[in-house]
Parts: sequence; C-alpha cells; structure tokens
Amino acid sequence: MSVTTTTHLNFRGDARAALEHYQSVFGGRVTVITYKDMGGAPDEAESDWVVWGEVAADNGFHVMAYDVPSQQPWDQGRNPFFVSVRGDDTDEISALWEKLAKGSTVIQPLEPSQWAPLYGMLTDRFGITWVLDVAAPYNG
Repeated sequence: MSVTTTTHLNFRGDARAALEHYQSVFGGRVTVITYKDMGGAPDEAESDWVVWGEVAADNGFHVMAYDVPSQQPWDQGRNPFFVSVRGDDTDEISALWEKLAKGSTVIQPLEPSQWAPLYGMLTDRFGITWVLDVAAPYNG
C-alpha cells in the first residue's frame, strides 16, 4: 500500500490564479472544476470559482486548491502551514526560487544554511509561505 500527501490550499476567489501561477513555476497540468461545472454555486457571482483544482507535474510536484464559498467561514490565518519544495539539485531549486519569488515577500533569502546547501522562505502574492531547499544527507 502507498500513501501520498498533497498540500491542499484554500482561497476565496484566487484559487484559479494561484494554480496557474504555480503551474508556470513548476510545470505540469492544471485541472479546474468550477462551481458552475458542478451545477452552480449558492452565490451566482462565485459560479466560476474553483470547487476542485490541482497542478500535477511529471517531476512529482502536486498541489490542490479550491475557493471557499462566501457563505462558509474562512480565515487565511497567519502561518497555518508552509509548502515545502525540496530537491537535490541547486540549479533546479534556484530556478524555481527565481520564478516563485516574483511578486513575493522574501522571509529568508535562498542561500546556504547550516543544514542545507540552499535554503529560503518566501510568502507569495497569494499569502502562501513556501520553503525551498536542497536536501543534504543527515549525518546524525
């Protein structure tokens, strides 16, 4: 048996834009099903919002997202989670960082750290905090 963990992001009207942005950074395919596709939303103005969406790439990147309808409570919160992207190639992680950093607030620049050849943290324009790093062997 196999278990996979996928980050699921909740938005209020920005899910499609976020998924398209993450696809432009990580590649892969965007799949979006709207409330209209499912038969309509309680609020007609939200009918094109995402009821289920994802970006899935052949390189293993996978993230899901949806727009919480306005009649349901939603609070983006402060640091409710981070999305971690870890690779073993500094060039690949650096290239992803450059794309993801556009329009973002850098919390920790991508640079060598005590535990990784490269480590950085940023919050993107959608309010999602990302941690990117290059994996290093653990030597206990």
